[in-house]
Parts: sequence; C-alpha cells; structure tokens
Amino acid sequence: MMFDSNYLTQDERNRYSRHILLDEIGEKGQLKLKQASVLVVGAGGLGVPVLQYLVAAGVGKIGIVDDDVVEESNLQRQVLYSTAHIGKKKADVAAKSLFLLNPNIQYQTFIDKIHSDNAFEIINDYNIIVDGSDNFPTRYLLNDLCVKMDKTLVSGAIFKFEGQVGVFNHLMNDGKRSGTYRCLFPQATSADDSPDCATTGVMGVVPGLIGMMQAAEVVKLITGVGKLLVNELLLIDIKENLYRNLSFHRDEKAASKIKNEPLSSSQDYINFCSSNEVVSYDIAEILPKELKRRIKAKEDFQLIDVREPTEHELINIGGELMPMNDIFFHTHKINKQKPVILYCKVGERSEWVIRQLQDKYGFNNLYNLKGGMRAFLADGQ
Repeated sequence: MMFDSNYLTQDERNRYSRHILLDEIGEKGQLKLKQASVLVVGAGGLGVPVLQYLVAAGVGKIGIVDDDVVEESNLQRQVLYSTAHIGKKKADVAAKSLFLLNPNIQYQTFIDKIHSDNAFEIINDYNIIVDGSDNFPTRYLLNDLCVKMDKTLVSGAIFKFEGQVGVFNHLMNDGKRSGTYRCLFPQATSADDSPDCATTGVMGVVPGLIGMMQAAEVVKLITGVGKLLVNELLLIDIKENLYRNLSFHRDEKAASKIKNEPLSSSQDYINFCSSNEVVSYDIAEILPKELKRRIKAKEDFQLIDVREPTEHELINIGGELMPMNDIFFHTHKINKQKPVILYCKVGERSEWVIRQLQDKYGFNNLYNLKGGMRAFLADGQ
C-alpha cells in the first residue's frame, strides 16, 4: 500500500471525522497525526492501549519494540491479545491485529530488546518515543537516548492500583527542553528494594488507563492541543480515586552530562539499577542505635514505614504505614513540627521519598533510617 502524507484521502476523512469536527484539531491537526511517527517500546500492559489508541487516531507510522511472547497471565489486562495468541511474539501479533483496526498506518516491528547497541538505529526514524517498558534499565536508557537525540519521551508506569504519566525532554515554546526522567529520578531503585507487578499484582484496568493517558499526551504533542504533562508527573490511585501532580524542574547540568558523554553499555544500566549503594543527597540520616535510643526514651517523633502493606504486616519496627507509591497523596499526615523518621527495607525507598518531600513540599525535618529496617534488626544494641 502506498502512503502519501501530504493530504487526507476521503476514506481517511470519513474514518477520522470525529477528530476533524473538533475545532482544536480539524483537518490540519489530523494531517499532522498522519505525518507523525511514534515508537512504542513494550507491547504489554501499557503498550497495548497506547498502540490501539494511536493507531485508531491515525498516527501515520508506528514502531513496536518487544521480544516477549503472549502469556496467559497477560490476558487479564493486555486486551489486544486472545487465548489463541499465547506463545506468539507480541510485536507480530500486535502489528497484525492493529492492521485490522487501521490499514492506513505504516507498521514496523522490532522483535528484540532495546539496548545500547541497537537503540540509536531503532529510535532514529521516530519523532516521539513512548516508554511502555516494565523495568528501570530500559527507562533510563530511553531517557538518555531521548536527551542525546533531542526527542520527546512519554513515560508511564504502574503498580498495583496506581500509575504515573509524564512527558520528558520536550522542546517547549521558549526553545528550552523540559525536565528529564533523571531530573525526577536521579537515583534508580534497586531490584532488592522495588517490588514489581509479577510479585505484587496489578489491577487490570490500571495499565489501560495509564496507557490511554500516554496516548492522549502523544496526540496532544502532535496536534499542539492542550496542556502537556511537562515538568510534572501525574500520579493516580484508582483504589482511592486520588489524583495528584508532582512538579519538578530540569537539571541542566545532569542533562548536559548525558548529552555530551558516550552512551553507557546496557550492562551499565543494569548495574546502575541493581546497585545497593545508597547515594546521599543532603539527606539527614539516623543510625539504628540512635532510633532505638529515641524509642526507648519515648521521645516525641513520627516514624513512617514507606514499604508495602504486605511487607509491613510480615515484620515492622512500628510507626505509621505510608507506602512509597501512596505517600504523596497523604502529605498532610506528615508532621512538620517534630522530627519525622522514614524507613524501608534497606533505606533506598525512604531516601527517595525524603528527597521528593524536601524538594517538592518543603519539608526540612525528615530523617532517613540508615540501612533501613535490615540494619535496625541486625544492630544488637
């Protein structure tokens, strides 16, 4: 099939008529969608709704990167696939199913993991990159590539009943680029301190919602319609019907370092996201023995556990439970008048939470339990 991106055919006008009727989009905006190219990394829980809605919207060129196969457990949320697809490559199945939805799109599949050796070649021909991956090494790799190649990254993530969406490294009207993923998360959470969906579960509709919101941001990016999620992260808690925007700013020094230094190897990204090293960001720490002294002396302070409920129920050292993924919905519960000590398993989740609370909410009375609960229990004093 021949594709001419310079005009809309009558069939395309009919197909996209509800878009064209919108004054904010119209035929001009629909033509922009036809001329755009979007790469979706991951054809799973997030990637599926992103692909379905971008294809339906008429994005002219779609790239799909995924080397995984359809599994039975995927069908609870990855609604593009059926029982008959189990064991087949997701990228292949997705492209064939999406073609049935809209044959007017150019599809390109990459049945491979994206890594340092192939990433430049894969990403080069696409205007916008959508991160639908489920692991931190890929998220940081895509961020760094987008910074180096001056591309916009639309990122999403899910956890149990919650999700987040953000637009990173976008060229704004003032000629500057928005904050990057590393501006918001400069330190990766290690595998030892970051539960995943395979072990904690996820409500099936959550990736659908987050993926659709990623798709919405892409359509807005292409057509120039509306307010984008730049320099802010949208946090959603479906269970409690809570929505919150977490603001951040671009770290020009960090972005310049990414842009000017050679791309790290894929193993370096894996090592970075697997490290148990705790990096200090001007965060006050408290030693386990000092916390034990304060508890014994019944001093007045607030103790917060930022782990998950299942972890807290299994074993804890007291305090209030405010899981890392929930705590920003409940900042009003954190005391600003007395010392507040946060802890997790090894001290990484609590350190990240403290950094966010200090930078975005102005807290200056927070302490991180050094080494986390593991160190507290190991300390014999």
